[in-house]
Amino acid sequence: MNGGDAEEARAELKKPFLHTGSWYRMNPGPGKDPIIGGSSMVIGSRQSSIFGSVANLRDSAISIVFCVLVVALGPIQYGFTCGYSSPTQSAIIRDLGLEVAEFSMFGSLANVGAMVGAIASGQISEYIGRKGSLMIAAIPNVIGWLVISFSKDISFLYMGRLLEGFGVGIISYTVPVYIAEISPQHMRGMLGSVNQLAVTIGIMLVYLLGIFIEWRLLAVIGILPCAILIPGLFFVPESPRWLAKMGMMDACESSLQVLRGFETDIAQELAEIKKSVASSSKNTTIRIAHLKRKRYWFPLMLGIGLLILQQLSGINAILFYSSTIFESAGISSGAIATFGLGSIQVVATGVATWLMDKAGRRVLLLVSSIGMTVSLLLVAVSFFLEGVISKDSSFYGMLGILSVIGLVGMAITFSLGVGPIPWIIMSEILPVSIKSLAGSVATLANFMTSWGITMTANLLLSWNSGATFAIYTVFCAFTVLFVGAWLPETKGKTLEEIQAFFR
Repeated sequence: MNGGDAEEARAELKKPFLHTGSWYRMNPGPGKDPIIGGSSMVIGSRQSSIFGSVANLRDSAISIVFCVLVVALGPIQYGFTCGYSSPTQSAIIRDLGLEVAEFSMFGSLANVGAMVGAIASGQISEYIGRKGSLMIAAIPNVIGWLVISFSKDISFLYMGRLLEGFGVGIISYTVPVYIAEISPQHMRGMLGSVNQLAVTIGIMLVYLLGIFIEWRLLAVIGILPCAILIPGLFFVPESPRWLAKMGMMDACESSLQVLRGFETDIAQELAEIKKSVASSSKNTTIRIAHLKRKRYWFPLMLGIGLLILQQLSGINAILFYSSTIFESAGISSGAIATFGLGSIQVVATGVATWLMDKAGRRVLLLVSSIGMTVSLLLVAVSFFLEGVISKDSSFYGMLGILSVIGLVGMAITFSLGVGPIPWIIMSEILPVSIKSLAGSVATLANFMTSWGITMTANLLLSWNSGATFAIYTVFCAFTVLFVGAWLPETKGKTLEEIQAFFR
């Protein structure tokens, strides 16, 4: 091999890190041309030895599942961040001599950092791609957990929490968008639900580990999801729709072929993507006046509305103060009960993942929001009755059980629809031309609402627990009306068909 050939071979070996999905195509099969999408593949023994173990990923379903499992490490990190405050509260307050108000601020700062991350997420994802955005998001998460684990005073806790939140804000927008853009239409709902399933797994894990592990070591363990995500991103293809929007059509074709399998004809889907990109690029500058058009304001209203209503249900306040709520209901071990609640959420979200492409988004959202309304109403009534029924009454002891049943019902029904589906809807309905800006706004609205609910929950619960849950009940009831009146069904439709609906 002469010097020029050796240099070319070395360049080709770098393509797994520079060209989307090229490492999947090391063996195109008998009779197949190794030149796909304009990129010639050098298939040598060195490549086979490095990447031979992943040859089975050529099957389309396995390839997509592998990609989703890799990026799901981001939502696991999100869940770990959300749940970290609950099992560590008493230990951190004791070890660092904090006031309860200082710790409450620590818990809420993740949402503040997430707001900043949400503002940046759309533009970062637009300019450097979905994979690059997740890699950027992973770095502050790792640094944030290290800062918390070595904290000696409140300032380091605050700094670490803000860094974690920033990464979480980017992850929350990018992961559902990436999953929606790589998934075939018949699997998009199921795979999109993995985002919320991973969040609940992260929450459950931190609740479980927090029972046995002290808070500094728990923070170190929090590094693991993103520490695995960073190298994992080198082994998944970039979103073909983002590549097409950037004008990288050869890379788009290669990525789509990887995701659908080498035996699959992608011509029709590729043509739809090209048509959609060509249509959206006719008017690349979006002005405020353009948002008056139904094709823009209607999906934007739906996406933002669902993500705000998701948080107005009070779910994060319930999770954050679950130990306190359980103890006030007469359960002595609030930490174990909270872990049980987290486990129930994982199971319920798993069921939603299975149902998503069978029942549809709209039906699950209606069932979910109705169930949440009934569950929270039961909790509100239980707390109201505690104030008027004598403690000596036999019925008084049942009120704690009723409130726990309501909380468990809330967790289950939230996980069946209102938890996972708003993120799926947001990633499906926003037009390509405004997706980065509108997605950032929707994600920001979600975290701003979450921050407001979390900050006010303790005050409201101290004021009147029954009235607090009654307020959350009203918002859940409004969600039923919102979904019933305006949300179209997106099950079984391509992203291009969904966006054409709003034109």
